[in-house]
Amino acid sequence: MVGMTYRIQGLDPAGFAHLLGASDRTLARYHAVRVTADIKPGAPCRVTLEDAEPGETLILVNHTSHEGGPYHASHAIFVRDSATEAAVYENDVPPVFATRTLSMRAFDAGGMMSDAALAAPGEADATIRRLFANPAIDHIDVHNATRGCFAARVTRS
Repeated sequence: MVGMTYRIQGLDPAGFAHLLGASDRTLARYHAVRVTADIKPGAPCRVTLEDAEPGETLILVNHTSHEGGPYHASHAIFVRDSATEAAVYENDVPPVFATRTLSMRAFDAGGMMSDAALAAPGEADATIRRLFANPAIDHIDVHNATRGCFAARVTRS
């Protein structure tokens, strides 16, 4: 769709500040754990929208990606211990989308799912553009198809 633009932004690191550098005991109070990446790709940070390097420390925590209504959704996500700034992609997809099959769930302004699609590696941009061809679509929540975890939200820009 010519002229249609979109934006993908990592989660705000301020929402995880209380966990970064926290003790294991504090993490446990939030049902979170500290993990070390062992392979790449394998631990995609939802703030930087990049896979962590092997040996890098992350927090694994439950995150609510879609509030309220029948499509309320939450799942575990990774956040780099060193994440300080949310990545932003305009009309382009982040590196964490490149090697994964993605489940894209398209929602209207009322939070109802209007459409959905699977995107194979390399098909994310085309799938986003196809879903946004429907003017009723407000945003798209992208999840990793295999494990089901939230990857990022796509909005019109």
